[in-house]
Amino acid sequence: MALIYIVEDDKNIREIETFALKNSGYQIRDFECAKDFYAKMKEKLPNLILLDIMLPDEDGLSIVKEIRSNPESRKIPVILVTAKTTEIDKVKGLDMGADDYLTKPFGVMELISRVKALLRRCNGMEEDKFYSINGLFLDIEKHAVYVNDEPVELTYKEYELLRLLMQNAGIVTSRDVIMERVWGTDFEGESRTLDMHIKTLRQKLGAAGSMIKTIRNVGYMIE
Repeated sequence: MALIYIVEDDKNIREIETFALKNSGYQIRDFECAKDFYAKMKEKLPNLILLDIMLPDEDGLSIVKEIRSNPESRKIPVILVTAKTTEIDKVKGLDMGADDYLTKPFGVMELISRVKALLRRCNGMEEDKFYSINGLFLDIEKHAVYVNDEPVELTYKEYELLRLLMQNAGIVTSRDVIMERVWGTDFEGESRTLDMHIKTLRQKLGAAGSMIKTIRNVGYMIE
């Protein structure tokens, strides 16, 4: 079970993050300031750090710099959380060594999805070579999809969309996350493109397409 450290001075946000991640099976330790966080880091290192940029005693970016300068902690994945929305803040955080970035307000399901994906990517876990759900089979190495052993021809974007949903089976993936991961954009005007791809993907998958569920005002999930 992965251990996650949450560093967030806003009590309400910290409690929401803690509750959501605990319910997803993670061990959580939460801190409202850098001082307490550093003290705990000396006792035990976590598998992932969820770090707010605006803290009362130290800027989150300087904490990232400190984490990356320490040989013992430099490989720990870090997700920055902040109310800042400008592109330069995001770029600066990533350049400082953060692995991912969440902007407040964010959805709980988006948080869980990002944590799960980052732990998978950064903790030495190889990506599964295939995914299989109730007759729906996706082969990573062959870049192929089958329904009940029958091949299904998908476009590149349809394949990437299905792959993302199957990687996060049982978890709602928000529209913003899908647009960023599959299309590389968070432009709201592109959301109709996502809806059309979901529609054609369901059609091509036939009966298996019914496993792709629409979660109103949030995103999509496959179950």
